[in-house]
Amino acid sequence: MKKWLLLAAFAVTAAVSTSALAIDRTVIADKVEDVTPLINGSKAPSVTLKKADGSSVSLQALLMQKPTVLIFYRGGWCPYCSRQLAELKSIEQDLVGEGYQVLAISPESPEKLKTQKLETEFAVTLISDESLAAIRGFGVAYYVPNDTRKLYKDRMNVELTADITQRAVLPAPAIFILDETGTVQFNYVNPDFTVRPSAALVLSAAMLVKPKG
Repeated sequence: MKKWLLLAAFAVTAAVSTSALAIDRTVIADKVEDVTPLINGSKAPSVTLKKADGSSVSLQALLMQKPTVLIFYRGGWCPYCSRQLAELKSIEQDLVGEGYQVLAISPESPEKLKTQKLETEFAVTLISDESLAAIRGFGVAYYVPNDTRKLYKDRMNVELTADITQRAVLPAPAIFILDETGTVQFNYVNPDFTVRPSAALVLSAAMLVKPKG
C-alpha cells in the first residue's frame, strides 16, 4: 500500500479533531463533524464493557493481551458497518499472524450483538458499549438529530442508544490501532459514515505502527 494513502488517512482524522490536548473528549458532540477523537500517543480510557454473552470485561485488560485494531461502529443494522466488518475477513489471518486482535465496539446491547454473531460470521470480537463509556472516552460520540433518530426508527425499526438526557448517541465510525500499553498508534475517523478505509489500508497501517520486537 502506498504511503500517501496512509497520510491521507491521518489527514481525515485531523479534519475532525484539533491538536489541543486540553480538550475534554468525553463531552458528546452536538454533531458528528465536531467529534474530538483521541490522537496518537493518547492512552485508551479505563472502562468496563460487555461481551455478547452479557459478561463484563475491562477494556484495559483486553488491550494488554496483544496489539489491537479497535473499531467503533454504529451497529449491526448499519449496512456500511456490516460491510466493513465483513471485509476484514480478507486480512484476518494477516493481522493474527502479526500478533493483532480485532475488537469492534458499538452502542448496541449484548442481546443484539449475540444476534449478530448468530447471523453473520464476523472476523472480529463484538463488544457492547451500551453505557457509552468507551465511545465517549475515545472522543467519537455525537448526538443524533431527532429527525434522523425518528427516520431510523420508522424505516428500520432501530432504537438508538440514548444517554442520561435521553438524546440518542452514535459513534463516528473510527479505527484505532493500539499497542499493549493501550497507547494509540494510529487513528482514522471520518464524519461521513458511508466512507470506510479499505481492509488493505487497515493492514498497511497495522504493519506500519507495529511495535518492534
